[in-house]
Amino acid sequence: MEVNIRTGEVEVLRVIAANDVGKAINPLGLQGQVEGGVVMGVGHALTEAFIVENGIPFTDRLARYRMPNITQTPEITSFIVEHPTAEGPYGAKGVGEIVSIPTIPAITNAIYNAVGVRIDHLPVDQEEIVQHLNERMSEGI
Repeated sequence: MEVNIRTGEVEVLRVIAANDVGKAINPLGLQGQVEGGVVMGVGHALTEAFIVENGIPFTDRLARYRMPNITQTPEITSFIVEHPTAEGPYGAKGVGEIVSIPTIPAITNAIYNAVGVRIDHLPVDQEEIVQHLNERMSEGI
């Protein structure tokens, strides 16, 4: 994780994901699900905002919705834990977008660990990071 203290820009450099999948029926598809879930979490945490102004959606087309692009995709290392379950088909468990759930708080905690700014709403506002850093510097903290 890198945080630019002048601009508040956050860059996620690397994500390590470990998932208990029961039995991996399609390992390549599973890898795609994990990577997609990580990128989805990065987008939710850092860029994606649905904006409504005066009751009218501003984000009314994809051109106005900031999804992560390939340059914002971190290095992703995926560890698959196979522990088949009797409840799932062929011992499998669902994976889907569940990978995004721990990704989002991991990013906000990494921001706090990097620069000491706690973010409690999404997406992370770069200007808020800079504002908090400037306040701390003016207070001599």
